[in-house]
Amino acid sequence: MRERKYRAFVKQCNKMIYSENSYPKGNSDYRFVASEDHRKGLGVEYFTSRTEYVNQYGGVILLPDWRVFTDEEAPVTEYTGLKDKNGREIYEKDIAEESYINPMTGKKVIDRYVIKWESGILKMKHIDNQKGADRYLWMRFNEVEVIGDVYRNPGLLEAAE
Repeated sequence: MRERKYRAFVKQCNKMIYSENSYPKGNSDYRFVASEDHRKGLGVEYFTSRTEYVNQYGGVILLPDWRVFTDEEAPVTEYTGLKDKNGREIYEKDIAEESYINPMTGKKVIDRYVIKWESGILKMKHIDNQKGADRYLWMRFNEVEVIGDVYRNPGLLEAAE
């Protein structure tokens, strides 16, 4: 069974956060929470302020206030359970690159893919649809290299030369 880990790209601060580093483990201002309103059933909250409450004994308690991001503000992606050829964890929405020598021409070919779940199956969706077919990630994960993700590296979505 694969390890369940998540990450979210918080657009407000242009930052990727990871479930294993979130509150309370990582003392972060972000935490992952179960949410029926989010596509994955998982959303991200961020710390906004502390509110003073008076308890039953008259003591003042500071409790944190949290706000939930929408899916558009902080899209959550899931760890695939696989690592690329360099040992880097592969998450959905990562951009992976595969290079090889074309046996017909002898020239180096570079193919780029976006990692996606499709009907419960992990696929590498070819960025340049005219160039090649989509592939199953589980068959190729040890031959590809993660070079970025669609949120922080949108320029990589252009077809490789």
